[in-house]
Amino acid sequence: MSKKPNLVFMFADQLRLASMGYYGDKKAQTPNIDRLEGESCDLINAVSGHPVCAPYRASLFTGKYTTSTGMVINEIRISPCHRTIAHVLDDNGYETAYIGKWHLYANELGNHYDPKNSYIPKGPDRLGFDGYFAAYNFHHDNYGKCSYYHLDDPEKLSYDGFEPDCQTDMAIEQLKKLKNSGKPFALFLSIGIPHDPWDEWNCDPEAYARFGNTEFTLPENYLPENDKYADNWAKLSKKEREDLPYWMKGYYSMAAKVDDNVGKMEEAIKELGIEEDTIFVFTSDHGELFGAHGRRAKNIFYEEAVRVPFLIKWGDKLPVGKNDLCINTVDIMPTLLSLMGMKEDIPLEVEGRDYSDSLLGKQDAARPAGALMMGTGATAAWEDGHEWRAFRTERYTYATYLCDNKELFFDNIQDPLQMNDLSKDPKYFDDMEMVKALMKEEMERVNDKFHPSSYYQKNWVENRIILKTKAD
Repeated sequence: MSKKPNLVFMFADQLRLASMGYYGDKKAQTPNIDRLEGESCDLINAVSGHPVCAPYRASLFTGKYTTSTGMVINEIRISPCHRTIAHVLDDNGYETAYIGKWHLYANELGNHYDPKNSYIPKGPDRLGFDGYFAAYNFHHDNYGKCSYYHLDDPEKLSYDGFEPDCQTDMAIEQLKKLKNSGKPFALFLSIGIPHDPWDEWNCDPEAYARFGNTEFTLPENYLPENDKYADNWAKLSKKEREDLPYWMKGYYSMAAKVDDNVGKMEEAIKELGIEEDTIFVFTSDHGELFGAHGRRAKNIFYEEAVRVPFLIKWGDKLPVGKNDLCINTVDIMPTLLSLMGMKEDIPLEVEGRDYSDSLLGKQDAARPAGALMMGTGATAAWEDGHEWRAFRTERYTYATYLCDNKELFFDNIQDPLQMNDLSKDPKYFDDMEMVKALMKEEMERVNDKFHPSSYYQKNWVENRIILKTKAD
């Protein structure tokens, strides 16, 4: 490859595949993403291997499963000892830029607005992102004094408007500078919507008004009782259940704003004349359930939580159309590095697989058996009883809980809402045993012992700071 390609990696927060217009949601207003899908390689079976904000980001950057990063819950601090995608890019002459939510640095539950938790200092804690870095650890306030970012000191810098719009404008400004640097570049834009709160005050007024006449109803697979395996972030109170349609309006308006900004980003790439030289990825860290299966939020193996959009475009170099590859979060790093000509630089400790051949449409491409998905505790608390493992193939999902060994098995083609558990159906016994065996094989490959959450608290973490750097 004579010229190294640029990378623009844009990812939303809590945007599920099910709420995309191109996926068939009639309520969605996502024309830019829908158009992008028609111009891209659409990985229709992409999953979030650990559908929680911080664990996803740890796997995205390192190419390792949660059981090897130790990022088992939110609000803990990752070890800076991992070799990440940014380190590889640095070593290959790339300029890097990171804008938006980070969520890998705090070591307190809550207290998000204190700079000691929200400011990520220059140096190893930025995991190799040594260029422009305009970020914050965690917040989801889109307006006002609680919406801010840091550069290279703890000072809080305010946005002038709706945060995601401002972040995209910042990213486009950086693209202009990066283009003129004379070096290949990689820009990561982490937009914090459509994560809750979904109240009207936290939404863009114009986008909110777009859904003034839209009626939102409960999901077809809604359950009126809380899932017994749910943590406190996933449970719904009576009042919250009543608010679900109101929440959905806010969510869909935020998804529409994600779409607006995807359109702005794609247009900027075209106007700068870098479209043929730039790999553009649009995806999300996980989805949202809105009462499906008796749960809200994420942190579970159900389709609404793990299925995410994953669109990748690179001039005319990638085949356009749907690709049924079961790509997992851990696979993104090695696949992108290989596409970008850095296959030999993929760190040996990376656990994800390089599926660049599949994206390039090569007939002899190795195909994955499926994707191992993990739940390693409550969303942000040290609490046992919620741990699960699951394996998703192009057709099936198998899942099991640690606390009581309960098993579930779904045919996602015949039953896309996963309303019929087939684990006790003798007609599916062989298929279930096959998927179980695939899951066991992958767990053994990466030394996943299926520990309870408390194991990591006792053996990996001190004061919510991860001290270990590999699975045991």
